[in-house]
Amino acid sequence: MLRHQLMVLRRQVTRPRYTPQDRLVLAMLARLLPRERWAAFLVTPATLLRWHRELVARRWTYPATGTGGNCLDPETVELVVRMARENPRWGYIRIVGECHKLGIRVSATSVRRILRRHRLGPAPRRSGPSWTAFLRGQAADMLACDFLTVETVGLTRLYVLFVVELDRRRVHLAGATAHPTGEWVVQAARNLLMDLDEQAHRLRF
Repeated sequence: MLRHQLMVLRRQVTRPRYTPQDRLVLAMLARLLPRERWAAFLVTPATLLRWHRELVARRWTYPATGTGGNCLDPETVELVVRMARENPRWGYIRIVGECHKLGIRVSATSVRRILRRHRLGPAPRRSGPSWTAFLRGQAADMLACDFLTVETVGLTRLYVLFVVELDRRRVHLAGATAHPTGEWVVQAARNLLMDLDEQAHRLRF
């Protein structure tokens, strides 16, 4: 009976209109049903997946902060770059302080942005091997780790801890949790070292 009623509705309504609440419910239900059952929906599978992506994107959208497009005076930019080049041991805060002595107002964030744009690294050393060259030299002894996030059907955020062997580009999944704590990360790291077993002795960083 329900199927026949849906058939009648489909003949009469060429394109149904969905409210945001309808899209939320259908996107969540679609994640609970196997793909072969998605034919029961009045929209295509691509539409259902798009709705779910939009829900996740909306959850990650935060209000804009900051002053927007305020640009620094070119003379200030030139002065910051000159200070950094002539004084390799000066950090962001020192450069900000020296600018304030000259009556120029600039933030540490702006100084960092300027130096990055001109390919000047942080103090105390702005010459010699680059960070990339250092990593290549130490890659065999080093692991890198970070979190990525996954949104579940009910838009619950899961944090996934992963570790990368830099020299081999091999990725290890250390664990996933909705509430990462320091204790949880320490235990995940211990479990990973046990899994690496004989390879763990070569790792220093």
